Amino acid sequence: MDYIKEAPEILREFLVYHETIKGHSKKTTDEYFLDLRTMFRFLKQQKGLVPRGTEFEDIPIDDVDLEFVRNITLSDIYGYLAYLARDREKNSRSVRPGHGLTATSRARKVATIRSYFKYLTVKTKQLEKNPVADLDSPKTAKTLPRYLSLDESTQLLSAVDGSHKERDYCIITLFLNCGLRISELAGLDLTDIHADSLRVFGKGGKERIVYLNDACAEAINDYLKLRRDIKALDSRALFLSSRKTRITKSTIHHLVKTHLASAGLDASKYSSHKLRHTAATLLLRNGVDVRTLQELLGHEHLNTTQIYTHVENDSLREAAALSPLSKIKKKEK
Repeated sequence: MDYIKEAPEILREFLVYHETIKGHSKKTTDEYFLDLRTMFRFLKQQKGLVPRGTEFEDIPIDDVDLEFVRNITLSDIYGYLAYLARDREKNSRSVRPGHGLTATSRARKVATIRSYFKYLTVKTKQLEKNPVADLDSPKTAKTLPRYLSLDESTQLLSAVDGSHKERDYCIITLFLNCGLRISELAGLDLTDIHADSLRVFGKGGKERIVYLNDACAEAINDYLKLRRDIKALDSRALFLSSRKTRITKSTIHHLVKTHLASAGLDASKYSSHKLRHTAATLLLRNGVDVRTLQELLGHEHLNTTQIYTHVENDSLREAAALSPLSKIKKKEK
């Protein structure tokens, strides 16, 4: 998506700032653009600035300027959020198509709106007052991440087979031990491998070092014995597809699902991202502190990592129930 051409100047400057100064990925800035484009379309429609009969998705925003933005009120934003909650059509790929976005989706859009107005008031000082300074975010349900148990993880690794056995085993081993994102695995180059570590490029191009345990080192070495003899179309790529090109995220997603099913696990419940959750949970349960886990997973904020402490709290609750004194009751006098 080329927001440079579509976005008005008052929005384009914000997007360029996030991509070039903040170092956010193009995918992230594209999402910002889509969120704010939807907001501007709604506000133009509500203010009677759109010819009658114009389809919502055809409403142009190239005429949105500083004066338009300056007149946006908190009430306007609440009206927009009500539209998202009740009338906005869900993504066609949603498991429950229809209208009304989830609280999680609306909370992300609120974060975009806050960031935009903060940029205009604090960074560029184009606005004197921030209309969304008191904007509340929708409450979202606190759900624990789904993950494999230690036995299920072992079961999955034991089930890996097929023509790409070494490659797939290496990928799943890195998922379960290092908690890499699917995009990080797909993006690995041969030059990112060192004696006992991997150089990983995470969200926004942020670089981090992930150290390898014996299982990871062995899996990589076994795969490299085959990889070095392959004349790949992308000579830099570590993991290759059957066409000798860099493996894609969709291929990784598919192979994980395939091996989950082979292991007798419910592939509809788990995915490659759930393997990242598995790594985080198992590490936390085995003594890794939450700040170290934050660095390992490449989380920018600690509160993103702290979801796994709730998983650990469940374990502590279960442990309390296993006390030999847990069934003792007070005797009646």
